[in-house]
Amino acid sequence: MKNISIEIKWAIIFVLMSLAWMILEKSLGWHDELIDQHAVFTNFFAIPAIMVFVFALRDKKKNYYRGDITYLQAFLSGLIISVIIMVLTPFAQYITLEYITPDYFTNVIKYSVSSGELSQQEAEDWFNLQSYIVQATIGALIMGVITSAIVAIFIKSKKH
Repeated sequence: MKNISIEIKWAIIFVLMSLAWMILEKSLGWHDELIDQHAVFTNFFAIPAIMVFVFALRDKKKNYYRGDITYLQAFLSGLIISVIIMVLTPFAQYITLEYITPDYFTNVIKYSVSSGELSQQEAEDWFNLQSYIVQATIGALIMGVITSAIVAIFIKSKKH
């Protein structure tokens, strides 16, 4: 467990940051009166998400590998973080959709139908807790693996 304590710490930081991001989105109206802008602005989450991975892998390099890390070591560290985030994602989605923004599904279904993007049934099938938990869990792993692969290129020691 000591070997992955840095990864556990940063996965928890990532999940807490994602919950803070949801509070920000909700407070800016992207889950209700400005829901038409949500699809665009939610993508800015990538910036702090990538930053967390950069800080995490730098932490692993400095404090575990004493400043000398290979690409594979950095990538595997990011992969471990990604798996832990994936495990925590259903809980984060539940907290987000039940407590932070409980009206989100009602609002997004209403918007999707009124804008002609989806039928009522399609919107209800897509925008629900079970669907979002599955989407977010798979998405967390996929994006984590991609982010880890890219960030590891920049974090690895120059001699490797």
